[in-house]
Amino acid sequence: MLYFLGQYLQSFFGPARLLQSYTVLIAIALYLGFFLSYKLIPKFYNKLPHDRGREFAIKETSDAAKGKPTGTGVVFITIFVVLCFLLIPFSFTRSLILLLTWFTMLSGFLDDRSVTSWGEYLKGFLDMLISVATSVVLYYGLKNSSADGVVSFWLPFVSHTVAVNPVVYVVISTIMLWASINTTNCTDGVDGLSATLVLIALITLGVIFYFILGHVNIASYLLVPHVSGGANWAVMIFALAGVLMGYLWHNAFPSKCLMGDAGSRALGFFIGVCVMVSGNPFLILATSSIIFVNGGMGLLKVFLLRFFKIKIFESIRFPLHDHMRKNRGWSPTQVLIKFMIMQLLITCVLVGILFKIR
Repeated sequence: MLYFLGQYLQSFFGPARLLQSYTVLIAIALYLGFFLSYKLIPKFYNKLPHDRGREFAIKETSDAAKGKPTGTGVVFITIFVVLCFLLIPFSFTRSLILLLTWFTMLSGFLDDRSVTSWGEYLKGFLDMLISVATSVVLYYGLKNSSADGVVSFWLPFVSHTVAVNPVVYVVISTIMLWASINTTNCTDGVDGLSATLVLIALITLGVIFYFILGHVNIASYLLVPHVSGGANWAVMIFALAGVLMGYLWHNAFPSKCLMGDAGSRALGFFIGVCVMVSGNPFLILATSSIIFVNGGMGLLKVFLLRFFKIKIFESIRFPLHDHMRKNRGWSPTQVLIKFMIMQLLITCVLVGILFKIR
């Protein structure tokens, strides 16, 4: 790994100590991730499955996507995982999370390349299985890294931390991960939309982990718990941001390729993981509120209708980006820019509220 290589080489070449600087590692992760993703993704176009259209998408969107290489997530998520193992010190928890991220990607990719789409119940079961396993890993990883052996949440408007029962933690974490996976997946329907919104979430989380949660003095000043591995998580987050930028270069309207379930599921999974590691589940509102509204309200609508025969939002089409295109006449670029602006405005105000009003 580059971190330990710097430790070894600095006795022979002084500047090699910079490889132990997390600022340098973040820069390497971001730029190398972008370059590798930008260069390698097009080389796999002929090997990837091709989009067959979406059953419930509006016709213009479905027709525009048909025939394009999809499942590109298998390329940039794999680059991300390899980069993380190369750049940062190993830890049991982070290593398992990276493997679970790759497995989440793989489950989506197998669905992308399947001739007949996997049933929603099978995908839902896999999501639940992955979410529960990850929640258990996170709980015991945080417990072992905690100074007092207690896993706690820091919550909005409360200056002290709240100890969390293991069962409660696993339940909350499972719901968070499942929701993040599926809402991010549902948001992937307009060129560049899902990737851009996820990129905002990742940069927000990366800044929070590196400058606030990973910094002892700043965390203490803001009355939030210090995350001892915050800088390592920040490197991972910026590595994912870098490879996502490389993908977005090719996915910008009009797109040449699509991330597919392989990309969207893994991205949603990793955002959910980072929010839980931060110790404040409400942080998801600051990072992914538009994703949750865009994709989550449709999931809620279907759930209530199917299992309780309750009808809500009958005049609104979900995902919301389809409603804005079909009913409001927004172009794909308008959807992207306006959703991005709304997320940025929400992120700025909620980050301020969560960290300053305590």
